[in-house]
Amino acid sequence: MVYRYYPAQTDKVIILLHGSGWHSQYLLPLAEFISSEGLAQVYTPDLRGHGRTPERRGDVDYISQFEDDLADLISLIRKGNPNAMLIVGGHSSGGGLAVRFAGSQYGRQADAYVLLSPYLKYNAPTMRSNSGGWAHPHTGRIAGLTMLNNVGIHWFDYLTAIEFNMAEEARDGTETLSYSHRLNTAYAPRNYKKDLGAITQPLLLVAGTADEAFVAEQFEPVISQYTTVEVRLLKDLTHMGVVVNPAIRPVFKEWLEGLDRE
Repeated sequence: MVYRYYPAQTDKVIILLHGSGWHSQYLLPLAEFISSEGLAQVYTPDLRGHGRTPERRGDVDYISQFEDDLADLISLIRKGNPNAMLIVGGHSSGGGLAVRFAGSQYGRQADAYVLLSPYLKYNAPTMRSNSGGWAHPHTGRIAGLTMLNNVGIHWFDYLTAIEFNMAEEARDGTETLSYSHRLNTAYAPRNYKKDLGAITQPLLLVAGTADEAFVAEQFEPVISQYTTVEVRLLKDLTHMGVVVNPAIRPVFKEWLEGLDRE
């Protein structure tokens, strides 16, 4: 797994998972802040199927591979930091993957979770239509492939399930503009209600009130039905702003420092 590492002299470690369509480079400003303030060591992996030179762009080998990859990264981190407080977080689809991980066999390996405007499900109350125009899912194909998966058939999981509407000026050749069914499924909670219900660790959720993809005000009433969550809504921040805008930094600082007191 390719990852970016931001060192710090602390026994806290946070893994931040990027959202759909690109890779972990856009997490750099937030990761550098967390590192430079000594709040946590930060790892930002380029998830399989993403990055500058992935083996197969937009695809994985099997549906649970992201979870296995993340568990492998945690094992690697633990070798050098056996007593670290390990936090798993993610933005957008990366937040969805963090929720999926929490509900998996590996979920207890994290000591806390942080979600930045996370994807829960296409029909969750937090969703705007087609993620505000960003995502174009092949809904009929997804439904058919899901039915096949439910009876154990995975022969056609390589087929494209979703495409992304990334502006031409934002592209640099390292973007990933479509996902296979197996990658698209791997990136989201299995069942967000059950996966959220598995979280008993400290959980922070941050979203911006100007989020184009999700309805920020719905996160607290939806998620609090299934687990205890601290929700911070940041005024006028967009979907990307909740990662790159400096307004997110004091929220992270306060929360990470507060974990010491829990």
